[in-house]
Amino acid sequence: MLSKKSYEEDFWEDTEKAQKTMQELKNIKDKIQSFNELNEEFDDLEVLIELALEEGDFSLHDEIKTALNKTSKKAENLKLETLLSGEYDKNDSILSIHSGAGGLEAQDWAEILLRMYSRWADKKGFFVKTLDIQPDTEGGIKSVTLLIKGVNAYGYLKSEKGVHRLVRISPFDSSGRRHTSFASVDVYPALGGDVEIVLEPNDLKVDTYRASGAGGQHVNTTDSAVRITHIPTGIVVQCQNERSQHSNRITAIRMLQAKLIQLKEEEEKEKIEDLQGQYRQIAWGSQIRSYIFHPYNLVKDHRTNVEEGNANSVIDGDIDIFINEYLKEKALQ
Repeated sequence: MLSKKSYEEDFWEDTEKAQKTMQELKNIKDKIQSFNELNEEFDDLEVLIELALEEGDFSLHDEIKTALNKTSKKAENLKLETLLSGEYDKNDSILSIHSGAGGLEAQDWAEILLRMYSRWADKKGFFVKTLDIQPDTEGGIKSVTLLIKGVNAYGYLKSEKGVHRLVRISPFDSSGRRHTSFASVDVYPALGGDVEIVLEPNDLKVDTYRASGAGGQHVNTTDSAVRITHIPTGIVVQCQNERSQHSNRITAIRMLQAKLIQLKEEEEKEKIEDLQGQYRQIAWGSQIRSYIFHPYNLVKDHRTNVEEGNANSVIDGDIDIFINEYLKEKALQ
């Protein structure tokens, strides 16, 4: 159907719509190719096992075991991709991190999470762009907003929405005491220009200010950063890392539209605060995941009860174990 449409004479008259169709077509072809390649790998593995059994050659045991683990992992990943069937799951993602109470300790934790998601995205082959960042003069970050571009980026990252708790011996405490820090992560889909959310000018409060982070020669020279408040809901979005105020405004508008669509999908919720769910307060008892470095080494997701004993690998971007289990549980609900 999509392939046939791409050959129509007027297909490229609407360039944006055509590009979207071609991307969708490519995604489908990629999935079919992945499935066919997986079938071939299982066929080759079956032949190798039969050969080993026929000849009684147990020297192939390690090779077969390695190949089986590799192919099984590919099959699991392909299966997970089929769970990403939500309307916006295939979209790019906008991910925001906000440090909780606790000053430098919490701000350092927010910066660690920034590195964790950046490294996870890099391992996936996704592209990461900083839309807004609020660093602190003492260290760490107060908040950051990222655009993470890649197929199914939102579908995967939606599982990360919530409060993340860190327990460790603080590097900022000369007494070597244990500290608990919190940071919240918000995730919503990045939307294109075909969004059906109409924004009334009277509903928007637009502020401009001087950007404070890295961003090239235009940063700190003009009031190019943009903050938009949607008055009816109280939603606030901001962007400072584009090259001009106009570009920052366009990006901020799209961020706002995405949040309003997310709110619309939560029709049973009566207030915008409800959309923030269990992490409205970035504090004890509201966390979805704990990262513990003292008195033992463990990362535990409190929704799925999945645990990982290598906390260092997790903050280095190895979070697929938590994302995958969350998606599987959601599919069963």
